[in-house]
Amino acid sequence: MRKIQLIAQRELKERISSRSFLLTALLGPLFVLGLVYALFSLGGSEKQHWNVLIMDKTEIMENKIAPKQDPRFTFHFINEFVEYDQFATLEQFKDYDLAVLINEKIISNKQVIVSYRELPSESIQRRLIYHVERRFEEIMVKQFTDLEVSKFREIKQSMNFSFKNTSDPKNEINHKAAWVGYVFGIGILLFVFLFGMTILRGVANEKSNRVIEVLLASVHPRQLLTGKVLGIGITALVQFVLWGLIIGIGLYLFRQTFFPDLLDPTLLVEQMSQDLAQQALDEFALTARNYNDFVDLVYRDIHFTNMLLFFVLFFLGAYFFYGSFFAMIGSAMGSESDGQQYIIPISIVLVLSILSGYYVIYHPQTSLAEILGYLPFTSPVVMMIELSRGFSEGDVWKIYFSLFLIFLAGFILFRLAGRIYKNGILQFGHRLKFRLIIRWLKKS
Repeated sequence: MRKIQLIAQRELKERISSRSFLLTALLGPLFVLGLVYALFSLGGSEKQHWNVLIMDKTEIMENKIAPKQDPRFTFHFINEFVEYDQFATLEQFKDYDLAVLINEKIISNKQVIVSYRELPSESIQRRLIYHVERRFEEIMVKQFTDLEVSKFREIKQSMNFSFKNTSDPKNEINHKAAWVGYVFGIGILLFVFLFGMTILRGVANEKSNRVIEVLLASVHPRQLLTGKVLGIGITALVQFVLWGLIIGIGLYLFRQTFFPDLLDPTLLVEQMSQDLAQQALDEFALTARNYNDFVDLVYRDIHFTNMLLFFVLFFLGAYFFYGSFFAMIGSAMGSESDGQQYIIPISIVLVLSILSGYYVIYHPQTSLAEILGYLPFTSPVVMMIELSRGFSEGDVWKIYFSLFLIFLAGFILFRLAGRIYKNGILQFGHRLKFRLIIRWLKKS
């Protein structure tokens, strides 16, 4: 055990002190944060304030639109119609971002045309529609009823539209959550492939430069392989922890500095009159969701504790499972071309694992999806998807059973890799054939 510990420490120190580890540990999460920042920023409009020209030829709106000013808009009224090319080119209109045409028959045809220089975000569009519709509510109530506007809004009942998938009428399939699990699953395979290749290169280098002959003079082959795999595995966990810390701190800073108001529905309420507060709250809650679904996903929908815990567990299982294959190839190869040849099948398996996750997202109820969740090759991706969707109380056992299977398969493969390592690590110049591998596996 002492020898395994020393070998693992040597591998850990060698990997952590390398320049590639430091660059990956720092630049990797910074790249992820940059991508997240871009998605946050692009979710809303690029402009924070919009100058709106309202062309109201009949002056039906009486030069007013909202009881209190919305900080996102400044409204300007004219009693004439401006052609599109004039709005686009004339100097007098260059400071206006949007133009709203209130036609003469708007009460009957309910048609409003908005022209723009830059397409507003969904949030801005819905805010503008909200203000215009509420102003016309006041106009309609004044012209056609004896009610007060506040009384009309008390009895007004908005219709709620709910879109149902015929294959999922209860909306039990959450594709947005599934994509979160899919990203976590791909992250597992990415880390496994990177550090699996590290195992292969480490074994192959020691074999080619004959350092292995010196090492085997004082340590058993199985101890050497175990220490190497453990050391590289701990390196992977250290890098994962660094990634998690940097990305976590970055997301916190984003929330506190760059995007402090994205999820705060009370800000708009303070800007509206008291009798409209609840309706304003409902409207802002809707526009906040439309502002950027990605923001809502990151800060509200992802259960990071569960996801990160099972990410680590499935990574460990997948690492020992796939890492055993890489160790087999590194110790059995007779030349560098052998290793490249046998890397291709493992890469194909990893790609198929990624594709299996895509299949499970859109076909979660099929028997194949159930089977893919238990196969060690595909379970890391599939089970992260199922975890992000959520298990019912009676199905929680599935994720633990899948973990058991992948660790069991990893243990068996690691034992087989130990035999190949023991019998093939000192062999050079041979052609790698399945018959030779079978012969090594039969030796104790």
